Amino acid sequence: MNDPSFAHFRRRLYALAVASVLSVTAQAQALPEVQRAEQAVMQAQQADADHYAPDLIGAARQALVQAQAGAASRSRTDRRQAAALAERAAADADLARVRSEQARAESALRQRQGEIAELRQRLGLDGEGAP
Repeated sequence: MNDPSFAHFRRRLYALAVASVLSVTAQAQALPEVQRAEQAVMQAQQADADHYAPDLIGAARQALVQAQAGAASRSRTDRRQAAALAERAAADADLARVRSEQARAESALRQRQGEIAELRQRLGLDGEGAP
């Protein structure tokens, strides 16, 4: 009567599955740098960095993929390298976002300056009182 029942086997299998899920979750949470890099890449994408800073956002994406792979590794060295790669990815993504925002702001400024010049011309203020 010491034979394990099927229910006992299922409980062990379930416990093993839960333990492995918790292990993977713990590894992912152990690298907040990867999460920060993911957020930075998403923010850069939302700022249209693909258009204004394609090289930077591409480098950030590539570093993020490598960091995610390293974070999933069991090797401590890989996880340390993943943290460094994630920080680089976040920096590249942040720079891409800022350059994108700058380009959009400069474009808006040029548009407003053109509108002001057009209004001045309509009002006959071309040479008068113009800075």
